[in-house]
Amino acid sequence: MDVNVLLAALLGYAFGSIPFGLILTKLAGAGDVRSIGSGNIGATNVLRTGNKGLAAATLLLDLAKGFVPVWLAWQYFPNDLGWTALFAVIGHCFPVWLKFKGGKGVATNAGVAFGMGLPLGLVYAGVWIAMLAIFRISSLAGMTAVVASALAAIHFGPTIGPQVMGLIAVLIIALHHENIGRLLKGEEPKIGNKK
Repeated sequence: MDVNVLLAALLGYAFGSIPFGLILTKLAGAGDVRSIGSGNIGATNVLRTGNKGLAAATLLLDLAKGFVPVWLAWQYFPNDLGWTALFAVIGHCFPVWLKFKGGKGVATNAGVAFGMGLPLGLVYAGVWIAMLAIFRISSLAGMTAVVASALAAIHFGPTIGPQVMGLIAVLIIALHHENIGRLLKGEEPKIGNKK
C-alpha cells in the first residue's frame, strides 16, 4: 500500500475515532451516554441526557472531526483525501477505544462534506436541517442528507467525491437498519420525545 494512502487513512481515523459525546457527558457529570437511550455516542443520544448544551457541543465537535482531517488532507495528501474522508467516518462509527462501538456517522460526515467543499457541505446541511424541521426525526434527516450529499458530490465535490460519499452513504444507511425498521412501522421517536 502507498505510504500516503496509509497516512491519509490514519489521519482520518485518528480524528474520527475521538468519542466526544462520551467524553463530554462524563466530564459534565452526566454519566456514560452509552447507558441511556440508543446507547449511541452521537449528539442525538447526548440530547437524551436533557442537556442541550452538551448535545450542541457534541454535534459541533463531531462535525469538526470530519472537517479538520479532510482540510488537512487537502494540504498534505490531496490525491488521497478520499481515504481520509472515508476513515474519518469509519473512525466515528468503529472507534478502537470503545471496542469498535461508536456512532452512526451523520454529523462526522457533514464535516467531511464541508471539508470537500462549501457547496457540498451546504447541500448536506440544508437537507439535514430541512428534514429535521419538517419531520423531527433525526435518523430520517441524517439518512436523507447522506444520500443527497452523495448525489450532490457529482456536481459539487472533488473528482473522488461521488465515490467516497457514496461509500459513506452505504455505510451510514446500513448502520441505521434498526431505525429504518422503526420508520417503516411508524415507531421511530421524534426529537423531544422520550425513546
